[in-house]
Amino acid sequence: MSSGKVVKVAAVQAAPVSFDLQKSLEKLTKLAAEAAKSGADLIVFPEAFLSAYPWRYAFDATIGAREARGREWYRKYYDSAVAIPSPEVETVAETARLHNVYLAVGIIEKEGGTLYCTALLFGRDGSILLKHRKLIPTAAERLVWGRGAGDGLGVVQTDIGKIGTLICWENYMPAARMALYQQGVEIYLAPTADDLPTWTASMQHIAKEGRCYVVTVNAMTKVSDFPADYPPFTPEHPDRRPDGEQWEADDIVNHGGSFVAGPLGGRLTEPVWDKESIVYAELPMSAVTESRLDFDPVGSYSRPDIFTLTVNTKPGTSVNFVE
Repeated sequence: MSSGKVVKVAAVQAAPVSFDLQKSLEKLTKLAAEAAKSGADLIVFPEAFLSAYPWRYAFDATIGAREARGREWYRKYYDSAVAIPSPEVETVAETARLHNVYLAVGIIEKEGGTLYCTALLFGRDGSILLKHRKLIPTAAERLVWGRGAGDGLGVVQTDIGKIGTLICWENYMPAARMALYQQGVEIYLAPTADDLPTWTASMQHIAKEGRCYVVTVNAMTKVSDFPADYPPFTPEHPDRRPDGEQWEADDIVNHGGSFVAGPLGGRLTEPVWDKESIVYAELPMSAVTESRLDFDPVGSYSRPDIFTLTVNTKPGTSVNFVE
């Protein structure tokens, strides 16, 4: 890659049609076409875009007890998840091929009876360049998502730069970040469901720490993006808005905040709140090299005589039954 290259990225702040995989795919293909028409080289969708981040619902599970309704909704969640390979994955691959773009999307992946929060990066030819499963699901996510393994902690060389990804709060894992830094990440993708003000500061810190571009993308989700009978937002459910009132269709559940940070930690775009939008930014790749004049986390500022990081890149352990 030439250091004089300028890469255009598009962070798609949009909500899926939750629990409806086909309609979510239709939305993805439409928004990807719009971003590609605007000249994007790399298009990034939020965490769990295919096809739901299950906001405010723990599937009726408590310590020591599970309810029948929660199992039914888990089955619905599983049915709207994505197998690899599958016709749904091929739809995304064809979208990347059709528009000759790199396309990153968060999916809920199903394998066997387990779900994983996964980030996929597709190449211009539609091939899967990177599959990363979230290493540690956060809080109640642990009930419905399995744990990822080190084989997804990769950075891929492309004609637009070296691309890597971590999902949501695993960006707070210093060793996971360092694993990407060690591989020379230049365009760091951070799909998330975190819309707290502190997330913005964290992304700017990571950009400055890693001397890389950070593209963070979140959904802007309303109650109306979920099925009408989705338990947390129905009148009989004990959950209420922070003000104690019942949820309404236009109430915002996730406020977004997608933006792009540069390798010195500054914002190339301002965070977008409370609306669906495609955030565009142009990344002069020469700025990555320039930023490392005075700090390089795995170069001038590393001390390999003191610190080492070892990453187990083998796939997750499986159980083999031997007669």
